Amino acid sequence: MENTTTNTDYQYRVEVCFMPGQYPVYAQDMGIVVVIDVLRATSAMVAAFDNGVDRIIPVATIEEARKYLGREGYIAAAERDGEVVEGFEYGNSPLAYIGKDLKGKTIVMTTTNGTKAINLAKDAKVLVIGSFLNLTALSEWLVQQDENILLLCSGWKDKFNLEDSVFAGAVMERLLESGKFGVEEDSSIAAKYMYMAARENFMGIIKAAPRRRRIEQLKMHADVKFCLTPDQSRAIPILRNGELVLMDTMVSA
Repeated sequence: MENTTTNTDYQYRVEVCFMPGQYPVYAQDMGIVVVIDVLRATSAMVAAFDNGVDRIIPVATIEEARKYLGREGYIAAAERDGEVVEGFEYGNSPLAYIGKDLKGKTIVMTTTNGTKAINLAKDAKVLVIGSFLNLTALSEWLVQQDENILLLCSGWKDKFNLEDSVFAGAVMERLLESGKFGVEEDSSIAAKYMYMAARENFMGIIKAAPRRRRIEQLKMHADVKFCLTPDQSRAIPILRNGELVLMDTMVSA
């Protein structure tokens, strides 16, 4: 298994970008960008599609999201610093979308990190959403693609974070095992080893993180447990014309 990291007979590259600020350095020659914001934007997006939402429009500002408050057929969601913005019912908690009748609805969402990363990479040839919730479905689809792949971690306010990086390592390991993909960046190898260290206990990632104090203050434990539980979904959101829609995995994107 270890020799997969040094495989030189590969067709395509898979790389990990730990922070959005580094995206321009990594983006060249990348056909597919996977945006990752485990806690909690991309997890919420996958959960929302599982609960029947029609599409999600990621927006950069609270003001843009506010325009959709009270509009028929729309759910306006806004989060900053881990909390629902005042005046909004929804933020970036995936649990808020479970058990609701979202069929045919459009969510307009702005978050501290995830929607910012989506906006940054919106001109990618293909942009898809990754979370532990759809880990296996996403990895299986990625292995079938004939493109270089960039795993873009949203981080926390342009800084490195553990959970996004560990998830990127989980995808990285699966793609390297296929033999089809190789790496050229040290960050990609680092992500794989972080995943290997954490894979027996994903909750331990958060217990080790200084940010755990804020998670405790915001009473996010149920969200965190949900977001770190793999393979609850087969949904793969994909960006088309500025909107996230549910990919039909029966056909190529």
